[in-house]
Amino acid sequence: MSLTLGSGPLAGSPGGAFNFSLDDAPPHRIFFEAYPRRLRGMVGNRVVVDTLGARLLHETAIPPVAYVPLDDVDASVLTRTDTRTHCPFKGDASYWTVTVGERVVPDALWAYEEPLPTASWLRGYGAFYWDRVDRWFVEGDEVHGRLRDPYHRVDVHTGSRPVVVRAGGTVVARSERPKMLFETGAVPRVYVPREDVADGVLEPSEKRAQCPYKGEATYWSVNGLADVAWSYEAPLRDAADVARHVSFDGDGVQVELG
Repeated sequence: MSLTLGSGPLAGSPGGAFNFSLDDAPPHRIFFEAYPRRLRGMVGNRVVVDTLGARLLHETAIPPVAYVPLDDVDASVLTRTDTRTHCPFKGDASYWTVTVGERVVPDALWAYEEPLPTASWLRGYGAFYWDRVDRWFVEGDEVHGRLRDPYHRVDVHTGSRPVVVRAGGTVVARSERPKMLFETGAVPRVYVPREDVADGVLEPSEKRAQCPYKGEATYWSVNGLADVAWSYEAPLRDAADVARHVSFDGDGVQVELG
């Protein structure tokens, strides 16, 4: 379960029960916790942050953000800017540009130097815009896509119900052995073995998408409907059972589960 998304305890509409009234709790909830992993970020060929002291900031309806001790950021690559933003829950944020050689990344890092009293634990920490850093590593593994939420999970089960998929009114897949993928904060997805998809209906697409929990998605067009099918050709461990399976969704597509 994610803390902040879907039906998690810090989400906008928690799915569980509490022993207190949510009327007395703030509608926007924040949790700041230790992230006991080595976290490194690189811009170009330069390590701009290397820390064992990162923390994750969880906020209602927002994916977790890694905050790092400012002492663990390479100060020689930072230039303070005039940019300021205000958060009603954390305070006023200051920004820094990162410069490595001729590479300039504007406002890549922010910090709440004088946070609100209710978020005083942010003092001394800063956060990078994840996609403005070229490469991230958790311990020795490079991170592709955004940082994984430790409370987010993916479960794949063998389907017990037959499935029929139609695209533009035509049956394009039929299977008695689908896989069911359940992911935190997402609707359940049906994955059909490639062998149970009609011959010739999958047209390769240039679209790709990176998921930190499942891997890189390859997209397909079906019966003239663009990018309505996708597969994980080399899925990550949690989604390994959907390798060589295809899922379908989009305008003009109907997935009928028996």
